Amino acid sequence: MTSAILKRASTAQISGIDFSSAYVEHASRSNPRKQAQFSVGDVCALPYDDATFDHVLSLLVLHFVPDTSKAVAEFRRVARPGATIGAAVWDARGGFVAARIFFDTAAALFPSGNERRARNNTRPMTRPGELTQAWRGGGLIDVQGALLTTRMEFASFEDYWAPYEGKDGPGAEYVASLQIEARRRLRDAVRAAYLDGEADGPRSFAASAWAVKGTVPT
Repeated sequence: MTSAILKRASTAQISGIDFSSAYVEHASRSNPRKQAQFSVGDVCALPYDDATFDHVLSLLVLHFVPDTSKAVAEFRRVARPGATIGAAVWDARGGFVAARIFFDTAAALFPSGNERRARNNTRPMTRPGELTQAWRGGGLIDVQGALLTTRMEFASFEDYWAPYEGKDGPGAEYVASLQIEARRRLRDAVRAAYLDGEADGPRSFAASAWAVKGTVPT
């Protein structure tokens, strides 16, 4: 998101925050310009003064926040009057094909996979209208919601599977919880779903996200 902003507004001053130190380190390496600064922190207790920013943006994070109303209140607190506050969250249940391949397969194999799929698909802010309701409830005006769709491109199954062998995200967390044999069964079954009757190679999956923006009253 920082890279996209700087392409559109090269003089922008950006302060980024994330709960995960790994994500902060990656963002810092990917955006070395001094005008973009990143730190580890809590979105429900932002380390910024009131009315600091002209724009406040949240990308693919609110569904992991236990108290979304507190996060939205923090967004509004640090935004100046007239500022735009925007967010986007995956449509986990209805529009995120790559994740559904993994979680649907896990649910078919294991009771624990079914439980984990249900948890992932019912996180807050992932249903139609929830983001706009939260923005209006937070006192923002001119609230507009949208559904955005992009494509997720993978070079091969190994490319697709690599994040599940990592340490971040609900899928990787679930894989790490399995015993070696169960992990092998899941990987083989997900691979079959990825291949879908064809040779291994590139795949392109649709990925939709709910989005919202609103304005801080002046």
